[in-house]
Amino acid sequence: MREPVPHPGSTEPDPTRILFSHPSAVHRCAEWLEQTLQLYPGSRELACICIGTDRSTGDALGPLVGTQLEKWALPTLRVYGTLDEPVHAVNLNQTLARMKKELRNPRVIAVDACLGQLASVGWIQVGNGPLKPGAGVNKQLPEVGQVHITGIVNVAGFMEYFVLQNTRLSVVMKMAHVIASAVQKVTCSRLKQQTN
Repeated sequence: MREPVPHPGSTEPDPTRILFSHPSAVHRCAEWLEQTLQLYPGSRELACICIGTDRSTGDALGPLVGTQLEKWALPTLRVYGTLDEPVHAVNLNQTLARMKKELRNPRVIAVDACLGQLASVGWIQVGNGPLKPGAGVNKQLPEVGQVHITGIVNVAGFMEYFVLQNTRLSVVMKMAHVIASAVQKVTCSRLKQQTN
């Protein structure tokens, strides 16, 4: 995915974003995620599809998030896409079909790495609407989810595959921790609301 570039006169709102190293990053991401999920009432099921591959440092953001969420074993969250079982261009359609079979009308959070402008590297974006995976490397893949979280891991514009493979792992891991923690916080909050 590529960082959205605002067009003059556009009525489309910019996604909410914060730098991964900000002290309130987890809290703010969780808050924005909860607000966005409230736009989709009617389903108690929550799924998180974490897109990417462990074969490329920058593109490992999604699987790192999924692996962390899977370790926490949250009972009300279905996780698709981990380091052991990544969801990527080759198996995305198959994973979406499996999710449709396993879950009934879930709210889906899609997580993916994103390329953007130099000044935006390290920012995490929470947005309403589906994720468009593969856009950063010019692939045509199906849109995923009702809500998306992207982490801008490196700079777009030239040799995107090479850029993704030469992204700093420490930045990707820290971003993954913030995103996974925010999803965990929202999931636990929703579970508490459902049991009260």
